[in-house]
Amino acid sequence: MTVRDAIHIFQISQRNLHRKRTTDSYRYLLEHLENHFTDSHVEAITPDHIHQFLEALTEHAAKSTRRLRYAQVKAFFNFLINEKNHSMKNPCQDSSMVKAFKSPRMKQKDILSKESVDEIIYRSKKIRDRLILELQARCGMRIGEVLNLRVTDITDRKLMIRQPKSGKDIEVAFMTESIAKRLSEYVRGCQYDPESRIFPICYSSALSMVRKLGEKIGIQIRPHDLRRYSATYASRNGIPLEVVSKVLLRHQDLKTTQMYLGKVTDTEAIRWMDVLHGN
Repeated sequence: MTVRDAIHIFQISQRNLHRKRTTDSYRYLLEHLENHFTDSHVEAITPDHIHQFLEALTEHAAKSTRRLRYAQVKAFFNFLINEKNHSMKNPCQDSSMVKAFKSPRMKQKDILSKESVDEIIYRSKKIRDRLILELQARCGMRIGEVLNLRVTDITDRKLMIRQPKSGKDIEVAFMTESIAKRLSEYVRGCQYDPESRIFPICYSSALSMVRKLGEKIGIQIRPHDLRRYSATYASRNGIPLEVVSKVLLRHQDLKTTQMYLGKVTDTEAIRWMDVLHGN
């Protein structure tokens, strides 16, 4: 497959996934990518080729722009690998390129305690709000994924996520038995049409709901903090990192998952030493 053909397929798949500002940013990159590689075959492109292309494209750009272009090219090749050629390697994963275009180290934030999350959930008076919270805190879903759920996306204890952030056609999130039962009861009670959104509220409303519940117990909280909590809680309770990454968070890279996990406090470190080796 030529680069020109690959870009055409990628653009078609992205039209309904991103806002105009994002697609405009990709269009700039893809135009330069096509002009640079023209009819080269994507399988023949090496890390050196991509490195030279990115250096020329971002020679006088800010560091943030360099990181953005690198991330966009990497996303383009990840899409081709997922959709067209699973055996192909992403040329952007070369260690020298990762170092040259790497993002600054993320500062780890304090993770919510189980007690705080439980109290926030139990204080939510509406079943709708409680389900939104639990799908994030227990199932690791992004708030956008939760708000986009439709009735037809429910299959037993699985939720089909349409147009996920990864660029795949679909991903699957898993629910506990109790959440699945309450979600089904909620949907039946609302008498929704099959294609109706289960939670027809906007992001700002969800953000306000989460913040107000946090204020009730004296903490500052955003929806994404609940997803981060789900990963850390699972990891601290013995779930293998690979399962947390691939099943709960649905990350493509373990390094991304590791950045989600909160720092270990002295109290936790001592507790884990006792668990591992006794008194």
